[in-house]
Amino acid sequence: MPEPATAVDAADMTLIQRSLGEPEVFAVLFDRHAPSLHRYAARRLGPDYAEDVVSETFLAAFQSRHRYDVRHADARPWLYGIASNVIGKRRRSEITVYRAYVRSGVHPADVSGGLVEDEVTTLAVNRPLAAALAALRPGDRHVLLLVAWADLTYEEVSRALGIPLGTVRSRLNRARRKIREALPIKEDHDG
Repeated sequence: MPEPATAVDAADMTLIQRSLGEPEVFAVLFDRHAPSLHRYAARRLGPDYAEDVVSETFLAAFQSRHRYDVRHADARPWLYGIASNVIGKRRRSEITVYRAYVRSGVHPADVSGGLVEDEVTTLAVNRPLAAALAALRPGDRHVLLLVAWADLTYEEVSRALGIPLGTVRSRLNRARRKIREALPIKEDHDG
């Protein structure tokens, strides 16, 4: 008979269930998902708020873990949904980050000459994009950035935000259209 999987190897759903009786097991979820949530929060609010967002996200997740839908093995959409709510409470800070970037050309995720990310983000090289993101409705911005920066599928975004799949699609289409309208169009003069 095979041995049961260790906590490190267990699915998120299993860890959440186990944490109801063994609260310390929840730390494995933190270790697994905190780095990507931190990067996401830093891109949206800057590094000054990212740690707070991650802390508040995991505190809320821990406190509500008994309500987790165990039909879903992956807790990422659930965690990003909580993080989106936390970020939403700081909407003014997010808009301030985008506007400051538009004015200065320096993105808050640029720390000591090196980006927080390993690769240059689209936002870190594109002032018009920052301005366009600031102009989006919060719900549209959440959907767009969960797809673009958190790499969630439409279904995962639906689950994360607790909205129908059709709403995800319509918000994403609206956000993409507004972003395209706001960005300068490069014309192809070849040919």
